[in-house]
Amino acid sequence: MGGKKQKISAILSYPLLWLIYALSVLPMSVLYILSNGIYFILYRVFAYRVKVSRSNLRNAFPEKSEKELLDIEKKFYKHLADVVVETVKSFTISETELNKRMVLLNPEVLDEFYKRGRKTIAVTGHFANWEWAAITLPFQSKYSPQGVYLPIKNHVFNDAMIKSRSRFGIDLLHAGRMKSEMEARKDILSVTGFIADQSPSNPDYAYWINFLNQETSVAKGTEKYAKLYNTAVVFGVIKKVKRGYYTLEYKIVTEAAETTSETDITRMHTGFLEELIKAEPQFWLWSHKRWKHKKLDTPVAA
Repeated sequence: MGGKKQKISAILSYPLLWLIYALSVLPMSVLYILSNGIYFILYRVFAYRVKVSRSNLRNAFPEKSEKELLDIEKKFYKHLADVVVETVKSFTISETELNKRMVLLNPEVLDEFYKRGRKTIAVTGHFANWEWAAITLPFQSKYSPQGVYLPIKNHVFNDAMIKSRSRFGIDLLHAGRMKSEMEARKDILSVTGFIADQSPSNPDYAYWINFLNQETSVAKGTEKYAKLYNTAVVFGVIKKVKRGYYTLEYKIVTEAAETTSETDITRMHTGFLEELIKAEPQFWLWSHKRWKHKKLDTPVAA
């Protein structure tokens, strides 16, 4: 029965996917008009995860007034609508246009590690436009670029997203097969992109850190593989300059992961993300159920 439902779901997905491709060829100016409508539908009509976003904001910023929190909330949903149309644009955007819209400010950071022959992990969070930051990885250095992804249950959309994300040359690594896929590529001089602020599937195998005023479980993947292959680790600071235009700047977390103490890498990259969020909270993904796990007896990293 489940297989039949999946087949029907896949068949029904094709018209929507064709619509996405059709919209993708439109200029950004037109897509941003569409974004205004998406904001109204998401926020005003369906109140998409508004309760989740509101609860997350209140817990993260107990010092802010209801008026301040509501202002952040509205700005977040407007930005989220922009990210939706920008992700649609990713299906057909040219390399030239993408490089104008996502500018790397300090390519010398990756260049230096590449010259030393050191593998690198580039970690960031769901901030600003993380999708564009990821798919520009092939343009940023001479490294062989690879990125970690979580598969979408609908195989039609999953295949379409893989095609869109990898069209400029990034190799995508299945999160569920990370150990074998990283090992298969251990001799490749690579930069690997991680998005590290998802809620871990197994909170018992996670670090617990004070993040945004709450005890938060953070997946060990970034630190685990950085130490296993003694990589350098950098954090991607993504900033929204104006609508449709972003900058990316790398901050060094460590030049050699094996020299760091337990949880240092995780605490540092999470700290960088927290700084970004506190400075411009409207650009983080507040609708994500980030705190669905509660700490029991696991020690919290200071």
